[in-house]
Amino acid sequence: MTILGWRFTPRLWSTIAAAVVIVIMVQLGNWQLSRAREKESRQEQLDLRSREPAVALSAVPVKLEDFQYRRVEVRGKYVPEHTIYLDNKIYKGLVGYNVITPLRIGTSSMHVLVNRGWIVSDRDRSKLPQIATPDDPVVVSGVATTANQKTLELSTEMIAGQVWENLDLERYRSATGLAVQPVMILQTDDVKDGLVREWVRPGSGSGKNTGYAFQWFAMALAVLIIYLVLSVKQERS
Repeated sequence: MTILGWRFTPRLWSTIAAAVVIVIMVQLGNWQLSRAREKESRQEQLDLRSREPAVALSAVPVKLEDFQYRRVEVRGKYVPEHTIYLDNKIYKGLVGYNVITPLRIGTSSMHVLVNRGWIVSDRDRSKLPQIATPDDPVVVSGVATTANQKTLELSTEMIAGQVWENLDLERYRSATGLAVQPVMILQTDDVKDGLVREWVRPGSGSGKNTGYAFQWFAMALAVLIIYLVLSVKQERS
């Protein structure tokens, strides 16, 4: 085919190669878009959950997916001797800890971890902040999330007494000997204990998948353009 002195002369092998690469890239882009839609749909469901009335967390073992991001309420008594301090938590540019204390549910042997909030660390890192913990039974309200809290772990021994770099639920159960629910409560009660409770809820993450999809489609278009350019030659007089 010749147009204005230019002839389209594709080779069979280059046509097949370009077609295969373009199809794969388009499929990958579509897969990323489907992942984005899944995440958006899941986020919508979680948004609906967060607006539902609070549910009571019982001593019966529960599943994380049944409670995640739901508003919950639990009655029990704190076990302060098993409090841990999650290190390197930043609030308004200051380094501190998230204070996590297990709560014994009712009179049972089951516990649930309560993230009671953030507190700034002392300049002397060997000194831990003193947190007032009620001795009497309390009712704790908050939002349920996963009990596993991990950021960056360089070693499996990232524990220094009560100070932990990450919270691994199985490791916590082993270290304390407590029966613990797989959920953790982000406390929202207005308790005058000096702790900051401004929880940031994570987004769906669908934007990242949409960005990846755009990259795959752009690369497919680039391959098509390169194929067309290399397949067109100018006729000589």
